[in-house]
Amino acid sequence: MSSDTMEVEEEVRRIVEQVKDLHDSATAFVSSSSHEELSLRKRSSAVDASITRLHSTIVSDKHLDPKLFDKLEEDLQRARCMLADGDTSSFLPSKPQGRFVRMFLGPVNVRASRKDIQLKVKEEYNSYRDRTALLFLVFPAILLTLRSYVWGGCLPAFPVQLYEAWLLFLYAGLAMRENILRANGSDIRSWWLYHHYCAMAMALVSLTWEIKGQPNCVQKQKGVRLFLQWAMMQGVAMLLQNRYQRQRLYTRIALGKAKRMDVVWGETAGVDGQLWLLCPLLFTLQGFEAYVGLQLLRTALTGVVAEWQVLICGILLVVMAVGNFINTVETLMVKSRFKAKMKRSKSRAELD
Repeated sequence: MSSDTMEVEEEVRRIVEQVKDLHDSATAFVSSSSHEELSLRKRSSAVDASITRLHSTIVSDKHLDPKLFDKLEEDLQRARCMLADGDTSSFLPSKPQGRFVRMFLGPVNVRASRKDIQLKVKEEYNSYRDRTALLFLVFPAILLTLRSYVWGGCLPAFPVQLYEAWLLFLYAGLAMRENILRANGSDIRSWWLYHHYCAMAMALVSLTWEIKGQPNCVQKQKGVRLFLQWAMMQGVAMLLQNRYQRQRLYTRIALGKAKRMDVVWGETAGVDGQLWLLCPLLFTLQGFEAYVGLQLLRTALTGVVAEWQVLICGILLVVMAVGNFINTVETLMVKSRFKAKMKRSKSRAELD
């Protein structure tokens, strides 16, 4: 055997030994890390449970001084935000992943182990909302403009179905992202997930809806035209919400009253000046959405376009309008109670 062969054989043997040593070191490290991780999870869960218990205690204590109550509640809120916003958040018990995520991804854990990755998921969600808000406005505007000046007042089937396919993709993307955000500690309300499921169902059903042409095209396509007009209003509302509400959320995060993983809700208004702008727009949008749904129901029930797709789309639009209205009112009530509480705290501070 040549000397070169012996050198190669010796080098291979050293590499094998190094790999075994590296494997043993990695195994020991993982075992030690797992033990420390388990300890941190237990401590984090205990602290989180203590915060919840203390909050219930001070809320149920009727003899507690109001000024002290406000201070203790604010301190607990800041402690909860600190716990949820730091690296400790990855050790807190996560919310169960929804069936929607499991249906597409299977039993895969979508909770990020590092805070910077969680925040990247949130920023990507915000970017997705910004892009889709603009398309929500432009896409139906183009269709309605072409209908009036090119297509002679009658929408062809393919462009409308292309828009409905895009809506299906849009709401599926929003639902997937929001489920992942909830699993990573975001405060997205359950209603918005259900809203997007309803919107996905409506887009899927409308894809099978035969777009009637001539004769009497204007009457047969009234529901489609109204829906496109509503979509333009929705795009305007989304653009305003994305701009104003995100600024308000950043302020709340800086004050320790919100977590960095929280997102703006679709019905939330920002500060007082924005309330006067957004609230009328939101209520008008919800009323028009219900009106479009009722028009589709009337169209189906009177036999103008007697197809089951029209009936289902009408029902879903009415359900979504009612749900949006209820959530908007609930948000305004929460905001009103919070403002009243702040005024009481300020009055007590001035008296002192």
